[in-house]
Amino acid sequence: MAVEKEKPAASHSTGGGFSASQITQEHIVFAFAFILFVIFSLSLNGFFAASNLIVLMRNVAVLGILGVGMAIVVIGRGIDLSMISVMAVSSAWTLQLLQNGHGLAVALAAGLTCALLTGLVNGLLIAFVEIPALFATLATGIFLYGVGKAILLDLDVIYLPENIGWFEEIGKGSLGPIPMSIVLAALTMVLAYLFLSRTRFGRFIYATGDNPLAARITGVPVRVIITAQYVLASFIAFAAGIIVATSVSAMNTRIFNSTMIYDVILVVVLGGIGLSGGKGNIRNVIVGTLLIGILLNGMTIMDIQFTLQNFIKSLILLGAIILDSVLHPRNEETAQQGDI
Repeated sequence: MAVEKEKPAASHSTGGGFSASQITQEHIVFAFAFILFVIFSLSLNGFFAASNLIVLMRNVAVLGILGVGMAIVVIGRGIDLSMISVMAVSSAWTLQLLQNGHGLAVALAAGLTCALLTGLVNGLLIAFVEIPALFATLATGIFLYGVGKAILLDLDVIYLPENIGWFEEIGKGSLGPIPMSIVLAALTMVLAYLFLSRTRFGRFIYATGDNPLAARITGVPVRVIITAQYVLASFIAFAAGIIVATSVSAMNTRIFNSTMIYDVILVVVLGGIGLSGGKGNIRNVIVGTLLIGILLNGMTIMDIQFTLQNFIKSLILLGAIILDSVLHPRNEETAQQGDI
């Protein structure tokens, strides 16, 4: 008589119980941000004050907006090192045209065209010429900055003309007690979330980032999607530049030589968007922005030198990249498709 073998016990519960494997980088970063917020609130004078929290959010609003643009590109398995150049030169040229007596509509159209053309060139070089995104966007960013300094702009710092009307309210206005820059950052994140999660174009970006070869076989216009995501990132960079310019009534193009592009990448990678593509969402950008905002605000209150702040951020970025490589390992298929 055959004896029925005993079935092995389940290795894990299939119920609603919590498992350590469910912990993601997003959860870790959010928990760290919360702990850091509590520590700073208890130990730093004025950190938990409402006025300081508003300053904290306003200081990282533009960083969050740029993070949205970078997230769209990274989800599509790319990277855009030209975003700060686009932000600085296109918005500064807008202010320059206003100073030269051109109308607001003409100035905005020219600045936006400059940004979109840069994004288009990025996309064409990467999607059709097949230059790695890292090198293509680095080259276009340097080229645009050089053109801006040599041809488009008179000075390094371009000031916003006086009595410009409603345009200045983009950066200096408020919605009740909330500065307009925070409102616009929140609106950008909501729209980007809806775009990525509810539209076919957004799903195409995920498919392209996850496996471009399989996406092409299923009918996704991969080259068009890649080009479009860089154009969209440049549009977002231009919008961020206008917010900065109207907030401080000027645009300092020397920001191109700052570490801001690394802060943007830090927000995206730290939040949990995998550099291998096809993973992540806008919630990751929010979490990364919150942590960086809390950290920078706390270090400023503690009067930590700027050089040391950059050192700390570099260590965090390195740790985030290592964590990303552990959570999103590169398999053989990914390696065959090339790097960003």
